[in-house]
Amino acid sequence: MPLIFRKLLCDFVVKCIITNQNIKHHNIIIYFGTQRKRFETIKYPLETLPQLAASKRRTFKQKLKSLKKMPTKEVDREIHQLHEKAFARINCLNCANCCKTTGPLFVPSDIARISKKLGIKQKQFKQAYLRIDEDGDVVLQSLPCPFLLEDNTCSIYDIAPKACREYPHTDMVGQQKIFDLTIRNAAICPGVMEILDEL
Repeated sequence: MPLIFRKLLCDFVVKCIITNQNIKHHNIIIYFGTQRKRFETIKYPLETLPQLAASKRRTFKQKLKSLKKMPTKEVDREIHQLHEKAFARINCLNCANCCKTTGPLFVPSDIARISKKLGIKQKQFKQAYLRIDEDGDVVLQSLPCPFLLEDNTCSIYDIAPKACREYPHTDMVGQQKIFDLTIRNAAICPGVMEILDEL
C-alpha cells in the first residue's frame, strides 16, 4: 500500500476513535504487510476532564506538597521523565484542548512578532484579536483560538506566543515554582492529568 494511503487510513482510524464519545481508552494495532503501527488514544475523555481534575485536586496537592521537600533537580527530573512518557504517546494534534478552551497570555514581544508576520500594525492586531481581562492580562477575545485550523494545527505555529510554545510547562526547569499552575492545567491537558496521576 502506498505510503500516502497508509497515512490517510491511519489518520482516519484515529479520528474515528477520538470523535467517539463512548470510547475512553483503546490501543489500536494496524498491520501493513510486515509493518506494525500502534495508536493509543487519550486516556481521559476531554468533556469530563475538568470534573475529573476537580475530584483529584486534593490528591494532587498532597502529592506535590511532598515534592516540595525534595531537591529541585530531583523533582524536575521525575516530572520531566513523566512528561516525556506522556507526550511520546499522546499526539497533541488529536486533542488541541488547550487551543479550544483556554488561551495564552500575550506579552509585548508576542504581539510584535505575530503582527509583523501577519503584515499588520500592532494596534490592528490588538483590536482584531486581543482584550485585557479582569486581571489586567492581554488575552484572546474569543475561543477557540482564531489561529487554530480544522486539523488542529496552528496557522502561526512558528511564531506562536511564548506561553503556547511552553505549554503545558511540565518540561520546564523549576517545576516546584509552578505546582499550582500544573494542577490547574490538569483540567485542560490530558497529558498533565497523566503526569499527576503517575507521580
